[in-house]
Amino acid sequence: MLQPAQARNEINENQSASGDISMSENNLSAVTPLRPVTNSPVDERLASMIEVLQDHLTLVRNGKLRSLALVSVSADGSAIGTQWSCTHGDLAALIGKLTVLAHDMMAARR
Repeated sequence: MLQPAQARNEINENQSASGDISMSENNLSAVTPLRPVTNSPVDERLASMIEVLQDHLTLVRNGKLRSLALVSVSADGSAIGTQWSCTHGDLAALIGKLTVLAHDMMAARR
């Protein structure tokens, strides 16, 4: 939209000739204050699990994963669940890696 010549030539006091807006006390009121996280993890163990899941979620969203296998244990230890999503060609590789993981976990337990 065209503006009158006078309006085009006037520069706002917070705006430089290049059109950039500089920080001033007037602009600071537009800053959103931070708020505390109310649902933070209870302990390091939970934080670690959340971090692992978030890392894998990021990889999935970015198209970096095509297969995933997950084993979970309920908080009281009474139930163990498994889930997977994998392409047919990755099935043998996942089984092999899960076998290696199982051996590593048993060795770490000793």
